[in-house]
Amino acid sequence: MEFPRIRDMREDRDLNQAHLAKYLGITQVAYSRYGLGKRNMTPEVLIKLAKFHNTSIDYLLGCTDTKEPYAKNRKQ
Repeated sequence: MEFPRIRDMREDRDLNQAHLAKYLGITQVAYSRYGLGKRNMTPEVLIKLAKFHNTSIDYLLGCTDTKEPYAKNRKQ
């Protein structure tokens, strides 16, 4: 399964694959394979990408069209 939003969000910020790969601590080839659906993303990578783009994992994976991240739970 391809993940075009990963590519789209990166391109919207005029970043190259190498930049995000470095941020994630992976190779550019590994990052490319994530977007093409040729490699499974670990939960850690998904969390880092969501935080980097200030969105939710659900948005990155195409499960929702809402870009805004979910509200954080506050301890009472």
